Amino acid sequence: MCKMLCWRKSLSLSMRKPFLSVIILLAGILSKSTVQAQNPQWNAAEIKLNLEKLNVLGSVLYFAAHPDDENTRLIAWLAQEKKYRTGYLSLTRGDGGQNLIGTEQGVELGLIRTQELLAARKIDKGEQFFSSAYDFGFSKTPEETFDFWDKQRVLAEAVWLIRKFRPDVIITRFPPDARGGHGHHQASAMLAHEAFKAAADPKQFPEQLTYVKPWQAKRLLWNTFNFGGQDNTREDQLKVDIGNYNALIGASYGEIAAHSRSSHKSQGFGSAAQRGSSIEYFEYVDGSPATDSPLDGIDTSWKRIPNSGTVQSLIEKINQNYKVDKPESALSDLLQLYKALDQIKDDYWRDQKKKEVEKLILACSGIWFESVVRHPDYAMGDQINVDNAIIARRPGVIVQLVKLNDKEIHKNLVNNLLLKDSISVNASISTQPYWLNEPHAKGKFNVSEFNLTGYPENPNNPKVRFELMINGTAITFDQHIQYKYTDPVRGEIYNPVVILPQLTAKSSSPLALTQNAKSVKVNLAFQKNGQARSQSFRVNAVGAKGWEINPASFELQFTSGVNSLSKEITISPSEATVSSIDTLLFQVDQKDRLKETKTIGYNHIPEIVYFPDVAIKMSNINLINAVKKIAYLHGAGDLIPESLSAIGIKVDVLTSEQLLKSDLSGYDAVILGVRIFNVNKDIAQIQNRLLDYVNNGGTLVEQYNVSNGLVSKNIGPYAFNLGRNRVTDELATVHFDEKDPVFNYPNKITKVDFANWVQERGLYFAENIDKRYRTPISMQDPGESLHKGSLLIADYGKGKFVYTSLSFFRQLPAGIPGAYRLFVNLLSKSK
Repeated sequence: MCKMLCWRKSLSLSMRKPFLSVIILLAGILSKSTVQAQNPQWNAAEIKLNLEKLNVLGSVLYFAAHPDDENTRLIAWLAQEKKYRTGYLSLTRGDGGQNLIGTEQGVELGLIRTQELLAARKIDKGEQFFSSAYDFGFSKTPEETFDFWDKQRVLAEAVWLIRKFRPDVIITRFPPDARGGHGHHQASAMLAHEAFKAAADPKQFPEQLTYVKPWQAKRLLWNTFNFGGQDNTREDQLKVDIGNYNALIGASYGEIAAHSRSSHKSQGFGSAAQRGSSIEYFEYVDGSPATDSPLDGIDTSWKRIPNSGTVQSLIEKINQNYKVDKPESALSDLLQLYKALDQIKDDYWRDQKKKEVEKLILACSGIWFESVVRHPDYAMGDQINVDNAIIARRPGVIVQLVKLNDKEIHKNLVNNLLLKDSISVNASISTQPYWLNEPHAKGKFNVSEFNLTGYPENPNNPKVRFELMINGTAITFDQHIQYKYTDPVRGEIYNPVVILPQLTAKSSSPLALTQNAKSVKVNLAFQKNGQARSQSFRVNAVGAKGWEINPASFELQFTSGVNSLSKEITISPSEATVSSIDTLLFQVDQKDRLKETKTIGYNHIPEIVYFPDVAIKMSNINLINAVKKIAYLHGAGDLIPESLSAIGIKVDVLTSEQLLKSDLSGYDAVILGVRIFNVNKDIAQIQNRLLDYVNNGGTLVEQYNVSNGLVSKNIGPYAFNLGRNRVTDELATVHFDEKDPVFNYPNKITKVDFANWVQERGLYFAENIDKRYRTPISMQDPGESLHKGSLLIADYGKGKFVYTSLSFFRQLPAGIPGAYRLFVNLLSKSK
């Protein structure tokens, strides 16, 4: 289950994220009577399943490195068969992978994968957590991983989550050695072991003890595996059959797992359901050994809690008397249980079970409520009119709406009739995802509020508090505010409300590529957001030492009725910056960084809106370029077309059908997008067409593919295979044949051109290469042998064929001058 990779799509306008102070946040963490945005619409079987869960007091934390590492079948079995509280800690959000559904990379890919994990957890019923570790890309050793991640910070976060979640058992996906596959995996196992011990030691991270207590999990296990050519399972290991069929769900855990795992669409992880017996293996790591099940010897009943007899009796009564056709008949006892739980002295299980009972009270009462707004977004400082609706749909349930936030209502609900009321809420804080509030480092997000650690999303999105009296018992529920609309195809859609900065902007290009020290012009389109009729802002350019920005400071005056303004700036390199790369940022009113509104929209996840800095990558390229027009066919998704347009090349992005029908002779070159041989079902026919184009004098450049799941193995005119070798050190020495034409025309390539590369040199290098290919580049990671499979060039007929595993798809969007110079050479006809 190696770390996989991702994809991207569109930009529109509307999202869901943060909202509150640490004090209020802590109150939410420790609250006894508030359900945050919980409005379960369970059927009678689901209610029964959750009633049974009331009797189970066990918890398991699964521990790994990335989205997709988790064993969804095991999580589903633990959460729904054994009914343990089950969590998955993914140290990273998968930011460094590749994208199989679009062009998003980095933090955008992490935002997508966060939502995919949350979708998976809704299916398998686990809970999702993250650390602040940033997925900086493939890592071959745990030592390299820890250099980037800030090991002590991530360890502190893992300890915090263990102390907060209080797992009886911790299970790792990977071992701490080479069997783990790569550095992130191994590092996750090492951190799990250290955190297992440190969480119990009050001398470790004592500052946390103001909010949580030390916690010693009973045992640490490794969930061994047999995949990827590795079989780490043994018959003397702990074995558990988790292939059960759950009649209340109507599915086996193999079927649930396939549905859950198929949520990882950006990684191409659609899975077939498995049915029947399925054995999971576990190797003992630390703590008390187990012989029959992961929670051997752990009392997961109410007997572990002193003086819980009343609670036990009530739960048994509720389960015995539950009527599938009359779930409301359980309400009286559930409300009695809700009050009885206050007498439990164990804060953790008292609060956890009260949350479970609150959800059951809503479900058995048939209570539904929502808080929606009429627009997808608002600006900080706006007053938001929120329309609230609530209904109770079971006979004999007496519900009074007491308050909405601080507004007194005191209205009784009539059975099966909607009660509506509106309130005004102040939009005081932007809904920027909390881990993106500050610029991230290469290996970690800078999260200044430690108490936010672990949350998959901002826990404090804008919300409405519903204070209810249900059959005479006061219960409070928090409902997140959402924007609701109806799509003609998808039907009713809910998205979290978006709170924008008051001023946002978009640049005409994220890249200001000055060729041969000539200036470029960039247009900034500004948008005033919010209800203020007129407003002025002072905008200053920052972070561009040595570059000339004109104007570097200007005032924007929005008059009544005017919400959009534009400003053109000129960017010129000075003598000192002829070969430098820098990032131009902007400041608003000398305090806030100017933000852009970006939207990521896919049908399988909620719409994502976030606010990155308006950042223009400035790079001067000493470039000779005779390439005027190229054809481009997308693979899994990259930003090569936009990058080439930035240096004046006309790029025609073609569909498969257009390419097959087009006269390609008018193009200087044709480029195939990354992983096209993995994702394009027509690639064999397309390749035949393209090889004819090369034979007649054309230039074809193919970017990297992976060996698994090839639609066609006919990748080039002569044979080669795809391997798994890569060079992850982006600054590794590149050895190249200085006499080869590709390094001499039209640009003379030197060692300087391999400076400043990002994330990696290349990946999935070619192997078993036919001798008719030139392989003019070789490179290696420390301690490894040189590899020649990153660049293959062959003369074929009158033309030139190029296959490259160099990561141009990362380098060109990053504005790396040498990567542009080399890529133009690959596209160019030899002299």
